[in-house]
Amino acid sequence: MEAKFQIFLILLAVLAGTALAARRFNVAPAILLMLAGVGLAFVPGMPPVELPPQLVLLMVLPPLIYSASVAMSWREFRKNLRPIVLLAVGCVIFTAAMVAAATHYLLGLPWTIGFLLGAIVAPPDVVAPLAIARRLHLPHRIMVVLEGEGLANDATALILYRFALAAIMVGHFSLPMAAGEFSLIVAGEIAFGIGVGWLSLRARKWSRDPQVELTLSLITPYVSYWVPEHVGGSGVIATVACGLYVSWNGPLLISSATRLQGIFFWDLVIYMIEGLLFLLTGFQLRALYEKSKAFPLDDIMIATALVVVIIVIARFAWLFPATYLPRILSRSLRERDPSPPWQWAFILAFTGVRGAVSLATALALPFTLPGGEAFPFRDLILFVAFGVIFITLIGVGLTLPPVVRWLGVAEAGRNEHVAEHEAEIAARRQALDAALRSLDAMKEEKDLSDEVVRLLHARHEIRISQLPDSLDPSNHDVSAAGTTLTRELIVAERKFIHDLLRDGQITDETRRRIERDLDLEEASLANREYRGTPL
Repeated sequence: MEAKFQIFLILLAVLAGTALAARRFNVAPAILLMLAGVGLAFVPGMPPVELPPQLVLLMVLPPLIYSASVAMSWREFRKNLRPIVLLAVGCVIFTAAMVAAATHYLLGLPWTIGFLLGAIVAPPDVVAPLAIARRLHLPHRIMVVLEGEGLANDATALILYRFALAAIMVGHFSLPMAAGEFSLIVAGEIAFGIGVGWLSLRARKWSRDPQVELTLSLITPYVSYWVPEHVGGSGVIATVACGLYVSWNGPLLISSATRLQGIFFWDLVIYMIEGLLFLLTGFQLRALYEKSKAFPLDDIMIATALVVVIIVIARFAWLFPATYLPRILSRSLRERDPSPPWQWAFILAFTGVRGAVSLATALALPFTLPGGEAFPFRDLILFVAFGVIFITLIGVGLTLPPVVRWLGVAEAGRNEHVAEHEAEIAARRQALDAALRSLDAMKEEKDLSDEVVRLLHARHEIRISQLPDSLDPSNHDVSAAGTTLTRELIVAERKFIHDLLRDGQITDETRRRIERDLDLEEASLANREYRGTPL
């Protein structure tokens, strides 16, 4: 037990150090984390660290999906539902079928094994490509579609995986029955997920205690995931539906104290989960390497190269017709949603990184069939799954930035970023104006004194004056200088408060209350600060 805890501490230290190195060299953290895991796996004396598949599918996946769903805008998700479904359902099924056909005709694998392998490697990961894409300031719609696809495609892949696995275990497969079960699973999980989200928000509103609310928020994804998964579904769709419901209805039901603490809590949880997941994925190479000694290396390399080529071709072959063909055939769609530039479709097709879910489903394969014989091609599937993850993560992670620069896509993202901040400034001004109108109404209703009204008016006038008139470079420079000076003044206040505490003029409780106000003010500065690339 002590040795396992020591390994855990080592992993945390590597996670922190790798994150600093990634920031220093401007590289996606997922790439360095996976490479660090591979390197650590072969350190002499380092015990093997296995990645239990149930840990990923039942413990890690629910909070990742739920957090991403809550961060996702339901309005944007609904607006882009057609391209999201085409990718998350259509592209996953198409890719799995292409992998099955290629491995059957070129490698001689049985159709059922080919479909099983296809279901494992078909769904792109959402974590790594989004982390890379956010740094590149891609257009907003590309980000929404990528995020929406990443939320839903695991559900399609896991359902296909179970159908293919059942066909191998029992020896037969019915497409009409599978299609009916798929539809029933989707409808049932959506309804269940919404119900869990509704119940979670009501329980959190009733508790009105940040610690209790955060505990309930941590339980919510597991309830929405485990119950459908236990009765034969995937759990992913229910968790996505639950997260989107909370995202849309939560702002008016969740207290401000819970929201402030929840941001830090969930950021830390997701940061550690994602980082450890990529580290542990890299660690699996050692176990696979030991198994590969009894397996023809040529077969592994040929199968991995073939599957990588097929999934890349399949994504491009699916995405371009799915993007432009419906608009060619439907005039109403063409007028309502004009065709995007081909560069956007290319970027969407290019970001097909596979992640830990693919490895977890491969590891979850049984060792034997019901009759007692060994599960066919299990080791080959494991090798191919890891190879696909490694090649796509490293390949896309290193080549996506130059591809984005070559296509000139980032400029549209920067323009959208500026427009978004202009709209934010306008919304803040309108909200403050609405608050002042409410104050005038309350003055008459509640017979407020002139002094109270004058103080509240002054507070709002100060907040209005802090808003920039525009985002042009000169105003931005002035705002940045003011932010920097304000931070220096806050530091001076902290030092003075510490001196008062050291001299015994105030108590620790007083110091903590003052520091909390200063922390909130500094957090407000960070929230208002313009983080875009200089234009």
